[in-house]
Amino acid sequence: MKTVRILLWLPLVAFLIILGFVSSGLLKPHDTTVVSQMVGKPLPAFTLASARAGEGAVTARGFADGKPRLLNIFGSWCVPCIAEAPQLMALKQAGVTIEGIAVRDRPGDVGEFLQRNGDPYDHIGLDDQAVLQIALGSSGVPESFLIDGKGIIRAQHIGEIRPEDVPALIDTLKAAR
Repeated sequence: MKTVRILLWLPLVAFLIILGFVSSGLLKPHDTTVVSQMVGKPLPAFTLASARAGEGAVTARGFADGKPRLLNIFGSWCVPCIAEAPQLMALKQAGVTIEGIAVRDRPGDVGEFLQRNGDPYDHIGLDDQAVLQIALGSSGVPESFLIDGKGIIRAQHIGEIRPEDVPALIDTLKAAR
């Protein structure tokens, strides 16, 4: 008789255990951010054609000139990239060198994007197959990497740069000198 009572309560106990696991996941979800394994390592070797007519290629060697900079991965088709544009202009006005990598894009579309939203970039490389984006361990656009003057990736900023992120990015770049 005792065994029958235990068996009657077993579904309720199982349900409560499952409910506990589900509730804990809802209250404290795990972080799904994909952090690049390249932070602390040199930029991978690359040579990308320029997104602007008349400019030379963008290469990894160009990042090892002693000058820290921000490498911004973006796309003209990317809505959060539009929201990020004013912060990139603020960083440029603060003296930050910004290099751009346009992912899965065309030069004409990049030009229109820059006309509408401003152009904070010193150079822009075209990564039309997202090969460099994948090599960097980038999970999407927009995404930015802080590169020191030796071409080493020092930090990663996932997602759009917001106004509250600008001071910390400037401080991190200063520390990378």
